Amino acid sequence: MAAGICYNRLMKTLTDEILRKLIKERPRQSHKGDYGRLLIIAGNEEYGGAGILAASAGVYSGAGLVTLVTAEKNHTSLHARLPEAMVLDFSALTSDLIQSADVILIGPGLGLERPDLLGRVLDEQKEEQWLVIDGSAISLFQAGLKHPDKTVFTPHQKEMERLSGLTIAEQTPEGLQAFADELGAGLVAKSEATKIFFPDMEASLLTLGTPAQATGGMGDTLAGMIAGFLAQFPQKEAVLAATYLHSKIASDLAEEAYVVLPSQIIEKIPQYMKRASLQNG
Repeated sequence: MAAGICYNRLMKTLTDEILRKLIKERPRQSHKGDYGRLLIIAGNEEYGGAGILAASAGVYSGAGLVTLVTAEKNHTSLHARLPEAMVLDFSALTSDLIQSADVILIGPGLGLERPDLLGRVLDEQKEEQWLVIDGSAISLFQAGLKHPDKTVFTPHQKEMERLSGLTIAEQTPEGLQAFADELGAGLVAKSEATKIFFPDMEASLLTLGTPAQATGGMGDTLAGMIAGFLAQFPQKEAVLAATYLHSKIASDLAEEAYVVLPSQIIEKIPQYMKRASLQNG
């Protein structure tokens, strides 16, 4: 209880207000190009599901055009599950593909065998693009590597330890904010009480969440939602809204379910976004 009180003194607690603030009804004159090009680099031969979940979350979150770059072994599964997304092999990751995206997500289920992919993205990405670094790409990221200002890392506690050098005990709001300031990037510090930090911005606390979320693919889904939101709403508040909505849906589903699957959250995203847009209006 005391820890929770401390967090609330240091941070703002996320509520439905962040959804109403960000999500508006789409103009009648719209096309897919209005809602962002999202490039996802994820899913090796062993963890193909991570890439599929991330891409699904991006599509269901409303990104206009989603391309998944993944191991060739995963292409058939992606086509069968998510025909709305385009799919390419790692060998097809070109400079043009990287630079044509509005948002790039790299890392879910990527493994540690292809460090060159992260290096290429960091070298070739344009400053105006958003970059979300998740999963394996967090482990591949090394001190001294340069990244765009519009970068968000999404580590769980052990990944945060590797990224920052902070032990789990040292991952206090003050310590994490100091690291975000030093890194010059956003941090979605995932835990039972997820906290979000940006340099020069008030930190946010997520008090929603449930043990029913403790299943594989949950972080891949969150990363895809964050990227999908950034594709449409290219501002820091999109990170807050996606993180909040992810746990909001899970908490609602957990009222009647012992376990909540990432795919169940994904299916509900459009309904919750529609509800928020009507409340906004």
